[in-house]
Amino acid sequence: MIEVSIYSRSNCHLCEVALAVLEEIRNELDFQITKILIDGKPELEEKYGEQVPVILINGQPHDFFRVDPERFRFAISKL
Repeated sequence: MIEVSIYSRSNCHLCEVALAVLEEIRNELDFQITKILIDGKPELEEKYGEQVPVILINGQPHDFFRVDPERFRFAISKL
């Protein structure tokens, strides 16, 4: 199973939009989404704080700020 992680913050509009795009694409392709809140986690806030949402595919960085649906589909199709 392909694992897509989205590092996010509470009340983050871009994070909500990115998650909605991923959930829509999940209707077409087979992958699992894990949302990870970085709030109150100093190590994650330092690593991802200014770039959320950050999207990883199978642990590898893919995108930040926004999800480009075509680029995402292409990346998933290569796995």
